[in-house]
Amino acid sequence: MIRSESSRKHGRRRSRLGMAAGVLAAAALTAAGLMATGTSASAAEVPAHAVTGYWQNFDNGATVQTLADVPGDYDIIAVAFADATGSPGGVDFTLDSAGLGGYTEDAFKADIKAKQDAGKSVVISIGGQNGTVAVNDSASAANFASSITSLMDEYGFDGVDIDLENGLNSTYMSQALKSIAADAGPGFVLTMAPQTIDMQSTSAEYFKTALAVKDILTVVNMQYYNSGSMLGCDGKVYSQGSVDFLTALACIQLEGGLDPSQVGIGTPASSSAAGSGYVAPSVVNDALDCLAKGTNCGSFKPSKTYPGIRGAMTWSTNWDAASGNAWSSTVGPHVDAL
Repeated sequence: MIRSESSRKHGRRRSRLGMAAGVLAAAALTAAGLMATGTSASAAEVPAHAVTGYWQNFDNGATVQTLADVPGDYDIIAVAFADATGSPGGVDFTLDSAGLGGYTEDAFKADIKAKQDAGKSVVISIGGQNGTVAVNDSASAANFASSITSLMDEYGFDGVDIDLENGLNSTYMSQALKSIAADAGPGFVLTMAPQTIDMQSTSAEYFKTALAVKDILTVVNMQYYNSGSMLGCDGKVYSQGSVDFLTALACIQLEGGLDPSQVGIGTPASSSAAGSGYVAPSVVNDALDCLAKGTNCGSFKPSKTYPGIRGAMTWSTNWDAASGNAWSSTVGPHVDAL
């Protein structure tokens, strides 16, 4: 996930996408024949309106936390990140006990269980800017699925978050995800965190993956930050850092085949959490109101409302804590009230 450029082992990529990239997507967006659909997500136990937060398994200057420290406003906690192994498609996870003040695996596993007992979901996130995991054929898809299933078994994770920023193959990634879901059974949670360019058109591999796994997909929390200007669903170009950027780009997903319950708005928890694109938590709430109710919109107003929109996401719970949990304490209650 594109996050802060500050020091961390998974350094964030600076924005490389400008208005030209968005404009070049116009033809594909128009040709997509975007149609709304009423199919709802099948994932169990996640609230109808939910808040997702990424928890950092490293110290990069934000507040160091245990999972137990994560506020109750977060319904889905994505543990960032699992790392690629030497085997194609393979991933593994190692708790950074030293960097997290001696946080032990036993305590970590106990905290996962405690969060679940409190009605929360905890998933393992794959990727980040430098977390390249190649799933490009049947063998690597099987290896990826086996790796994730093993981590779910070992730690008790509820599912997986796909945060791959260096490309993915929709055919084999969807194959792997369906295999994981079949093994996990009811209650499997699948989240995704594409960049803005990845969701400009239904012909993009990320969007194709989301649609291919729609029957098991919980939510797509697109990253509305560290992005250049992008097209909205009305064909106009919008700049990041505004309510219009959030609503006009979310509209593409809402009209492109995802159910409203599968669409979330991802923003940084503070200005320190990303290189650009930060908006105040109140702006996130305005965007949710605009999409769900048609109120508090900017210049862009969707042609219809989407009261079932899932909610919001932030990078990260640690950066949120560094700002006194201002993001979650503002957005969390608002999402619940939807």
